[in-house]
Amino acid sequence: MSHTPTPHISAKQGDFAKTVLMPGDPLRAKFVAEKYLRDAQLVNNVRGVQGYTGYYGDTRVSVMASGMGMPSMAIYSYELFKFYDVDNIIRIGSAGAMQTNIQIRDIVFGMGACTDSNFASQYRLPGVFAPLADYTLLQTAITAAEKAGAVYHVGNLLSSDMFYNDDPEVTPAWMKMGVMAVEMEAAALYMNAARCGKRALAMCTVSDHLLNGTATSSEERQTSFTQMMEIALATAAAMGK
Repeated sequence: MSHTPTPHISAKQGDFAKTVLMPGDPLRAKFVAEKYLRDAQLVNNVRGVQGYTGYYGDTRVSVMASGMGMPSMAIYSYELFKFYDVDNIIRIGSAGAMQTNIQIRDIVFGMGACTDSNFASQYRLPGVFAPLADYTLLQTAITAAEKAGAVYHVGNLLSSDMFYNDDPEVTPAWMKMGVMAVEMEAAALYMNAARCGKRALAMCTVSDHLLNGTATSSEERQTSFTQMMEIALATAAAMGK
């Protein structure tokens, strides 16, 4: 029995490419499709979570929003991996820097994703799971970043369930452990990929800085993080060869 369409994705079997780029914002997904994909077709718009499939060069690529937070990312990435036969998901998001050597618009690659979420409890593991990126995707993306001349950093992200945290000691605690930046989705993506035997990578453009208060606007986050988008597309194209 087919499990598609799902409760959250109206696409048919075969509508998604093997590699899907996932921004949080549906308008960023629309921007990527319109700016970079040839013959892009809208394949999902349930709840306004826009998904498109088209071609980047000769490679078939999809882009679909994940929404905000681990529960939303968990739903969409699981359905793509489990029911739509997607092999690779690359998160193209934004993050708040928490180290002095990282600046606004730098790119951070999540080699790992720490989290304050209870998401992993469902697996009933006899310990603490370490959510990691797929090495092949990470290596391929770093090669693309080097070629593009991007300023990038590789290390741990923090995937937090809380955008507004009442505890002022939280950021310093993660900082002292060398965590680069905070976002809200990568850990769930990495755990779904591990459970489904698929590949995942989170790359984020630094949109704001927790230490000095600098920040980009919502419009800038939607349309100006093009270097990250192009690195992700180059990675997708390399994986499609």
